[in-house]
Amino acid sequence: MRRLTKGNRDWIRKEEEKPKEEEEKEEEEEQEEEVSSPTTVVNIYTIKKKSKEEEEKEEEEEEEKEKEKEKEKEKEKEKEKEVDRKNKEERLSREVERRGGNR
Repeated sequence: MRRLTKGNRDWIRKEEEKPKEEEEKEEEEEQEEEVSSPTTVVNIYTIKKKSKEEEEKEEEEEEEKEKEKEKEKEKEKEKEKEVDRKNKEERLSREVERRGGNR
């Protein structure tokens, strides 16, 4: 095995750093392109705007669904109350019959 001289080590480091530098340059160029293009900014704005509108619509739909569920629960409670009332009336009429009719 050969020993690396200082010059060789420097040369190897430079070779290793070249791909890193190239990648960094490419990334910087891509970022500059994104910033410089006005369509990207407009597209992002419209996407955000649309998403806000969609969120509002979804919230309204969820509220409507919750209201409908509450109405259904109220209807079920009313039905249960009616059934309870009928059962109570039947129970009372049976008790009256057992005791010998109306007194």
